[in-house]
Amino acid sequence: MPASRASSALLRPALALVIAALVGGPALAQQQQDPGFFIPGGQRPAQQQQPQQQRPAQPAQQQQRPAQAQPGRPSTQAPAPLPPGQQPPDAVIGIVDVPEIQRVSTAFNQVRDEIERRRQRLNDDLQREQNSWREQQQQLANQRASLPPDQLRERERTLQDRITDSQRIFRERSRAIEQAAQQALQEIEQALGGVIRQVAASRKVNLVLPRPLVIFNDPPFDLTEEVAQQFNRVLRSVTMPADTSGGTEAPAAQAPARPAAPAPATQQQRR
Repeated sequence: MPASRASSALLRPALALVIAALVGGPALAQQQQDPGFFIPGGQRPAQQQQPQQQRPAQPAQQQQRPAQAQPGRPSTQAPAPLPPGQQPPDAVIGIVDVPEIQRVSTAFNQVRDEIERRRQRLNDDLQREQNSWREQQQQLANQRASLPPDQLRERERTLQDRITDSQRIFRERSRAIEQAAQQALQEIEQALGGVIRQVAASRKVNLVLPRPLVIFNDPPFDLTEEVAQQFNRVLRSVTMPADTSGGTEAPAAQAPARPAAPAPATQQQRR
């Protein structure tokens, strides 16, 4: 591939795997797979699922839309064909090990550590919230025999509303983490693509290959070390969006209802 198109083919597959690895979390995955987690009364509410309706077929003009380039990403359009009779230039090959460049990149490690910190905070908040749901459900179970039915149903509805709201908040926070990771890694992708093109041009390389595709090569073909050093000089850090999502604090659990004490006499006989 030409050096001018190296960034898209070399970087995007690796960075896509990085995003998937960074934004995932066991606790969050459990919460997303179980939207009706821990419902009062031991019953799960009927999930609000709208019946799937067949949408009317859209006109062909709307179905076939021209592909639009995403803003901030390098163009991936194929280069113009050579004029008739003109031979392509001789291939001057360079090899780049993208995972190794990521391993030694200060910007990449900064983004990875920050995303992992945000993901861990999200998982910790989710675990605390789930524990609070369990405690409140246990309280309702203990009060079932003493509470009037209408009051019990009201508390169950209150807890269910809280669970629903909390799940929505955690999903929004998860999406915000994923968006922050994509934005930061896109900046890394663009900067690294530019460095690869610069190093390739300085070596008069017109064909850059990723290391996994190469079985054997002589050391002079390897551009990885030079690209990694230049990349750390060009991009030492990435400014990520601020983490504005605070911890989801659980409201205080309601105390068990106590039996009403007899009302004191308001009037006494006077002598």
